[in-house]
Amino acid sequence: MKTYTIGFTQKKADRFFSLLRESGVRQLLDVRLNNISQLAGFAKRDDLRFFLKELCDADYYHMEDLAPTKDILNAYKKKEIPWQAYEDQYLDLMVQRNIERTVSKELMDHGCLLCSEHEPHFCHRRLVVEYLNDHWDAELQVEHLV
Repeated sequence: MKTYTIGFTQKKADRFFSLLRESGVRQLLDVRLNNISQLAGFAKRDDLRFFLKELCDADYYHMEDLAPTKDILNAYKKKEIPWQAYEDQYLDLMVQRNIERTVSKELMDHGCLLCSEHEPHFCHRRLVVEYLNDHWDAELQVEHLV
């Protein structure tokens, strides 16, 4: 099944929504811990829900179980832990949350995981799709929209 990831930073709204629309995304799965930050501009929860429906005919879901904890995220942001430690702690969290059983495959089919990072290399949205592919026998064909 086709699955996408996207970050909203370093994109203007027209580019962001064009990428989603042209890819055929049916639902946006917001994996951010804080989805109402004023710094998010067009990517704030309520605005995003409206724009997705109007511009892309797509639904919005906040997937809190796929967000890191505040402690893990803050430790990484403050450079108290390197990326590898963040990755290890985040993946341990996904194991604890048992996401391979709680995340709906239907949502992932033409779904797009949203976070803030422009590219997926150092972002937990990449870790989510890799984790699910490991546990779902590589059912996800992932495209990172940049």
